[in-house]
Amino acid sequence: MTSPAIPCGTDRVAEVVRNNGGADADVIVNVQGDEPEIEPATIDGLIERMEHGGEAMATAATPFPADADVADPNLVKVVMDRQGRALYFSRAAIPFRRDGAAGFSPTYYLHQGVYAYTRRFLLEFAAWEPTGLERAEKLEQLRALEHGRSIHVLLTRRAVHGIDTPQQYAEFVKRQVGSVPAGATS
Repeated sequence: MTSPAIPCGTDRVAEVVRNNGGADADVIVNVQGDEPEIEPATIDGLIERMEHGGEAMATAATPFPADADVADPNLVKVVMDRQGRALYFSRAAIPFRRDGAAGFSPTYYLHQGVYAYTRRFLLEFAAWEPTGLERAEKLEQLRALEHGRSIHVLLTRRAVHGIDTPQQYAEFVKRQVGSVPAGATS
């Protein structure tokens, strides 16, 4: 549906909006393809924030699940300022606890692969070349931060399962098969 030369999902969404309409849309939501279990309430919360919070871009995160490995590079971490704006996203464990951080135990936040943008910002974003941090981490949202733009982070209560590895895909299939009611067809 989009050019294979497009570097990331946000750029692909921008191409669709630019070429196939969306002129009347105030807010564009991009649920990443590897996040099929994003909850509808998360999408609704992002739209609400965009419509009433004056943000140009927003995303979602949740406290890291106890059974997840914060060091796993497939699980993207985010740190935020006190107003809920992203400071940085990384595949590394951030914040880093130097010297055990003397009694400080930070909360790690798991980024969820969903974004909301104003149409105007989405097209502006897509006009920028991928940045160094974006290329290093393979995280498109860093392009916005490197251009000095804010990303509001909506905190959610429940982590969803992203699919970045064959094992995660197999677990997703198992969950889906287990969720089909007896006698129902899929």
